Amino acid sequence: MVNAPRTPFRIRIASPADLRSITAIYNEAIRTTTGTFDTRPRSLADRRRWFRSHDPRHPILVAEAKRGVVGWASLTSWSERAAYDETGEVSVYVDASVRGQGIGRGLLHQLVARAQELGYHTLLARVADGNDASLRVHATAGFTSVGTMREVGVKFGRRIDVHLLQWMAPADPTHDGAGRA
Repeated sequence: MVNAPRTPFRIRIASPADLRSITAIYNEAIRTTTGTFDTRPRSLADRRRWFRSHDPRHPILVAEAKRGVVGWASLTSWSERAAYDETGEVSVYVDASVRGQGIGRGLLHQLVARAQELGYHTLLARVADGNDASLRVHATAGFTSVGTMREVGVKFGRRIDVHLLQWMAPADPTHDGAGRA
């Protein structure tokens, strides 16, 4: 049995009106966590450019509660090279005041479902060492560890390992694995 979250929320596609909240949540993560390796807060103008770089194939979702946006998730290209078109990278951020209430899990599960609808075969996530909650949330969505990149980031005066996680779409029995149906 799944417990209902303490903060009821709904998940929807983000709009430009959500950018102040998205920016505030992200900047808090920059200042206080290793959830991002950005080290300087982002401006609203920067987040507008980031928002415009997303399209229907690369959605941004928000979790909205009574008080407004309390979390967001995005799907971005893993690489600009065409052979990676069916591979995306996921990011999930939740307001510090409501972490641990199922919002990140809800966002990630919804993002994975959306990625399946969009024809993604593989999703990747990078999780900093020590972020056990994020590792658990990704595991609930079917992500598995494919390796650890040692000491690739420096934040808060220490070198940090990053775990690379991967989700793969269930096998399609009508596909032969060589791109032919």
